[in-house]
Amino acid sequence: MAGSGSFRIVVGVDGSDQSQAAMDWAMEEARLRGGEVQAVTAWSFPYVSDALGTAWDYDIFQKDAEAILKAELERVKDHGVPITGRIVEGNPASALIDASRDADLVAVGSRGHGGFTGMLLGSVSHQTIHHAHCPVLIIRGQGAD
Repeated sequence: MAGSGSFRIVVGVDGSDQSQAAMDWAMEEARLRGGEVQAVTAWSFPYVSDALGTAWDYDIFQKDAEAILKAELERVKDHGVPITGRIVEGNPASALIDASRDADLVAVGSRGHGGFTGMLLGSVSHQTIHHAHCPVLIIRGQGAD
């Protein structure tokens, strides 16, 4: 599949409990298979219309994504699995679908930050399962409904 000789798992990371559960599963699976993990965090500018002329610090969105990815990589660094991180500007589902081209599996939380808590699948996981170029595993975190 990925063709690198190592089983590669892409994980969507957004700082939510569900994405951490997906990362935990991916790290264990990669350890068992002698594989590797690529963590993908996406960010984008919000759709904001401000008639009052407020100055927005748009750099904060990228900085927040960098902090989320850094914290997650730090959290799992001692698992004995090769892991890389990637930050993508754009839609999270599109970023995961693109990363799936070079992966054997994508692991994503069933719901991340945002969305409606009553949904069984969030829009990112829903889009990913329908358009990824490899199998997708949806992980429900601890305490999921």
